Amino acid sequence: MPENKEYMSHQEELGTIQISEEVVASIASAAVLEVENVTGLMSANVSDFMGGKKMTSRGVRVEMDGDAIMVNVFITVRYGCTIGEVAKKAQNAVYQALESTTGYPVSAVNIHVGGISFN
Repeated sequence: MPENKEYMSHQEELGTIQISEEVVASIASAAVLEVENVTGLMSANVSDFMGGKKMTSRGVRVEMDGDAIMVNVFITVRYGCTIGEVAKKAQNAVYQALESTTGYPVSAVNIHVGGISFN
């Protein structure tokens, strides 16, 4: 495995299961982009607002919280929608996708609305 990637590891009876943080970020990205009125992900420069930790994927930062996944997702939303409703739908979509796909518990899905799209 490449040493520059970070992996989440879980010891099982038959051996270790490792999932790259990039895989987790890709799952989160795909899930949030399917939510109605989410128009995109913010660029990586928003990591400056989150303590300088680099994002694993454009618009997504993954962290391990004990044995659970915590993600910060930075999105843009369509002008005229109710931002709080879109953010809740985005949280639920990412939460469900991560838990069902990785099998790991999700401790937090933090949605950061950083922009508005007018198209």
